[in-house]
Amino acid sequence: MWMYDPDLSVLPTELNRRFTQGASSLPFSSKGSSWAQKTSAMNPSDHGFNPSFNMAAIKQVINDAVERVRMPTPMRLRDLIRQIRGAHTGSEERAVVNKECAYIRSTFREEDPVWRCRNVAKLLYIHMLGYPAHFGQLECLKLIASPRFTDKRIGYLGAMLLLDERQDVHLLITNCLKNDLGSTTQFVVGLALCTLGAVASAEMGRDLAGEVERHLRSPNAYVRKKAALCATRILRRVPDLLEIFLPATRSLLSEKNHGVLITGVTLITEMCEHSPDTLAHFKKDPGHREIVPNLVRILKNLILAGYSPEHDVSGVSDPFLQVRILRLLRLLGRGDGEASEAMNDILAQVATNTETAKNVGNTILYETVLSIMEIRSESGLRVLGVNILGRFLLNTDKNIRYVALNTLLKTVHVDTSAVQRHRSTILDCLKDLDVSIRRRALDLSFALVNASNVCAMVRELVTFLERADPEFKATAASSIVVAAERYAPRRRWHLDTHLRVLCAAGNYVSDEVVACTIQLIGASGAMDQAWMVRRLWLALSMGNSEEPLRDGSPASDKQPLAQVALWAMGEYGDLLVRTPEEHDGDSGEESTPGAVSKVREEDVIEVIRVLLWSPQISIVTKQYALLALTKLSTRFQMYTDRVREIVSAFGSHLNVDLQQRGVEFSQLFSKYDHLRHPLLERMPPPPLPTSAPPPADVVAEGEESEELPIRNREEPDSNELLVLLGGGDENSGTTTDRSVAQKRSPGRSAGTADLLDLLGGLDTNESAPSTDIPTLVTNNNNLNNLMGQVTSSDSNFFSGTVSNNEAPVTITPPTVNSHQTGSPSVLALDKEGLRISISLAPGSALGSSTSNFMMTATNLSASPMMQFLFQAAVPKAFQLQMLSQSGTTIPPCGGQVTQLFTINNPNKGPLRMRIKASYVPAGGGPAVLEQAEVNSFPAC
Repeated sequence: MWMYDPDLSVLPTELNRRFTQGASSLPFSSKGSSWAQKTSAMNPSDHGFNPSFNMAAIKQVINDAVERVRMPTPMRLRDLIRQIRGAHTGSEERAVVNKECAYIRSTFREEDPVWRCRNVAKLLYIHMLGYPAHFGQLECLKLIASPRFTDKRIGYLGAMLLLDERQDVHLLITNCLKNDLGSTTQFVVGLALCTLGAVASAEMGRDLAGEVERHLRSPNAYVRKKAALCATRILRRVPDLLEIFLPATRSLLSEKNHGVLITGVTLITEMCEHSPDTLAHFKKDPGHREIVPNLVRILKNLILAGYSPEHDVSGVSDPFLQVRILRLLRLLGRGDGEASEAMNDILAQVATNTETAKNVGNTILYETVLSIMEIRSESGLRVLGVNILGRFLLNTDKNIRYVALNTLLKTVHVDTSAVQRHRSTILDCLKDLDVSIRRRALDLSFALVNASNVCAMVRELVTFLERADPEFKATAASSIVVAAERYAPRRRWHLDTHLRVLCAAGNYVSDEVVACTIQLIGASGAMDQAWMVRRLWLALSMGNSEEPLRDGSPASDKQPLAQVALWAMGEYGDLLVRTPEEHDGDSGEESTPGAVSKVREEDVIEVIRVLLWSPQISIVTKQYALLALTKLSTRFQMYTDRVREIVSAFGSHLNVDLQQRGVEFSQLFSKYDHLRHPLLERMPPPPLPTSAPPPADVVAEGEESEELPIRNREEPDSNELLVLLGGGDENSGTTTDRSVAQKRSPGRSAGTADLLDLLGGLDTNESAPSTDIPTLVTNNNNLNNLMGQVTSSDSNFFSGTVSNNEAPVTITPPTVNSHQTGSPSVLALDKEGLRISISLAPGSALGSSTSNFMMTATNLSASPMMQFLFQAAVPKAFQLQMLSQSGTTIPPCGGQVTQLFTINNPNKGPLRMRIKASYVPAGGGPAVLEQAEVNSFPAC
C-alpha cells in the first residue's frame, strides 16, 4: 500500500495538535498498518486523545489529509530559484515563470490556506525578477491578518513590495497595522512600523502618527529604533506632522544604543531640513540647546573609543553614525558662529585621526570637509579641508577623484587661495581617461582662472581643447572666450586667444564666439587689426602655408574660423595686402610670426571664390564670403569687374537667401554704383561689453590712444532702440552719427530714398535733384548689423537720412506742452515747418499698462505737404499698434493730420521712441525725411 509522510509544520495551529495525536490511527501513517487494525486498536487513554475529539473532528482531519494527498505539494522557493537560474534562454525562463504563476493563481482561487505563505513567497521572488505579480495583493492582506508570525512576515514583505499609496488596496491594511502596533511582541510591532514607513500615504500617516509617537517613548530599544525610522519616513510624506514628533526627539540623543542614536539623528536631520523654524528651535530652545555639545560628545567618544566588534567597520567605529552626526552638525553650524566654534575642535580631530587607507575613512573625511566648508570655521581648518580633497585627487580610485573634484567645485569660492595650491593636480585630471572626471576638472579649471594666472591657465585649456572630445569643445571654447574677455592682460593676447580657440575647436565653436571675435577685432586699433587679419589669412590658407586654397575642404572643418576670417578680409582687406612689416610680439605665448610675405589681391579674391563655390561650405559661411567679396570691390579697385562677375553669378543660385544677396549686391555695380563706396565703407568700432574693460594697450586708428565706447548699463533699452531704427548717439536725439557722416558728390541722388529708408515703404521720385546724404551706421551688437547683412525678409538693407542741408540734422530736445484738454503732450519734431506732437488720447490715463496716444502733425509752411507718412518704433519691452492716418496730405498754414496708436507697457517704465516722418513738397522737389528720438516721453 502507498505510504505518505505528512508535513505537519504547515497545518493550522488548531489542527497540528489533533492531527499529531491521531496520526497513528490514519491509514496512511508511517507505521504502514491498515485502517482496520488502527481502528480496532484505537484507545483514548493509550493515545492521549482529548475527550472533545469527536467523529466530526476526525472526519475534518481525514478530509484535509485526503485533500493534501489529492493536490501535489507545491514547489519550494529554493527549487523555483534553481529552475529559473538553470534556464538557458529567456524563453525557458518565461516558461518556468508562467507555469508557476498559473499554479499559484489556481491555489489562490481555491482558497488554500495551507500553502499560501509558500506561494506568496515564490510570487514575491517572481515580482523581483520583473514579472507581474499584482494578483497576489489580497493574499498578502490575508497573511497579514494571520496570527502566525511567519505568515505576518511574508504578508508585510509582500505589502511593501506590491502595494503603494497609488492603489486603494493599501488602505485595507490600516486596521491590521493599528492592531499590530498594539501587540506585545516587539517583532510584530517592528514589522508593522517598517511597513507603515514604506507604504504609508498621507491619510494613513495622519491616522497612525499617534501610535508611532507612543512607540518613540517605548522602553524597548528595538521598538524605539523602528519608530524613529518610521517617523522619518512619515515626515517626508506629511511634513505637517512634525510637531507631533518634536517633543520625543529630546531623549533620543541620550541613548547608548547605536541603533536608536542613528535613527534619532536621522529624524532630527529630517526635521531641520524641512523646517527652518525647527532648526531655530533646536538652536535656541532651552530643552534642545545642548544638542550640539551632545553630538560633539558622541562623535568624540566614537573617535577615541577602542575596538568594538559590534560596531567596527574596517577599523572605524560605527562610520554610519559618524556620517549622520557630521551631517546634522553641518546643519546646526550653518550661519551660527557659537555652534561653529563648538564644532571646530572635533572636526579637526576627525580630519586628523581618521585613516584614509579604507573607503570607510574616506567617507567620513568627505563629510568632514563638507561640514568645515559650510559652517563658520577657522581659516586653518578650511585649508586642512582643502588639503584633504587634494589628497583625494591623488587617489587611484576614480570615484574618490570625482568626489574630490565635485567638492572642490562647490567650495572654490569659499577659499580660492587654498584651492589654487592644487591647480597643477586639477589640470592633470584633464588628461584622465574617465569622461566624468575630465568634465568636472574642466569646470573647476575655469573656476580657478583669475587675473594673475589667466595666461598659464588659458594655455593649458587651449591645449586640452585641441585634443578634447567633441562633446567638450563647444563648452570649453565658450568658457575660454569668457575667461579671456574678463581677464585679458593685453589686446594682442586677447586676439591671439580667440584665434587659437577658433583653430582648436573647429566647427564646434558657437555663433556667440564668432560674434564676440568680430566685435573684438572691430574695437581694436589699426595695428592690431592688421596683425589679426594676417593671422586669420594664414589660418584660412592651410596653417602657415602661403599657398591659397585649391578647394574648400580645409575650411569645411573650421567654418567659424572661415567666417571670422572672411569678415576681417572684407573689412580690412586693404591692410592685408599692404607691404608686411615686423609685428612686435607682446608675449611669447602669442602665435606671432616674424615677417609675413606679401599677400596678393588676386589670391584673396580666389580664396573667397573657392569658398563660395565649394559644396562643403555651409550657407552661413557663403553669406559671409559673398558680403566680404562685395566689400573688397571698394578695397581692390583693379578687380572690381572680377568681383562683379562672381557676385552676379549668385543671382540664379538655388538658395533663396544667396540669390537675394546676389541680386541686391549686383545692383551696387550697376544702378546704384554711386552708392557702393559710401555704403561698403569700413564699419565703425562696436562697443565692448561692460563686463570686460578694454586692455590698456589698445591703440586706436591713427596710433593715438583713446577710450573705447562702453555702453551705459543704466539705459538697457537704448541699444535695442537703435537696432530698430538705425544708429545715432544714445544720449541725444540726433538722427545721424557725426563721427561717420560723409558727404557725397552731386548727381548721385537718383533713387536714394528707396535705399536709405530705415523702415521701408517710402515712394520717392527717381529724377529728383541731388542732395547731400550723410551715411548712418548703427552701433549694434547684432552680427547682421556688424556685417551689414541682408535678411530675406527685408530687401531695404541700407540706412541713412535725406536732408536738404549738408550738415547733419539736429533735432531740438522735445518739450512737454499741454493741449486745451489738459492732457500731457510731447513736442517730438519741429523742423522745416513740420511740427509733430504726441499726446494722450482722450479717455486714456497715465500709469496704466496700456495707453492710447494721438500724433498730431501740423504744417506751418505756406505750401501743402504731400504723401505724408509717419512711422515709429519702440524698444522690445513695449508693444506698439498703430492705426491709419487721418490723411496723407497736410494743408498749409496750420493744417493737421492725426494718427492714433496704442502702446502696451507691462513694466510701466519710461518710454523711448524713435519716430520718422517723410513727405514730398507740393511744388516738386526731393522727398524730405526727418527723424527724431523722443527721450522725455511721459510714463504710460
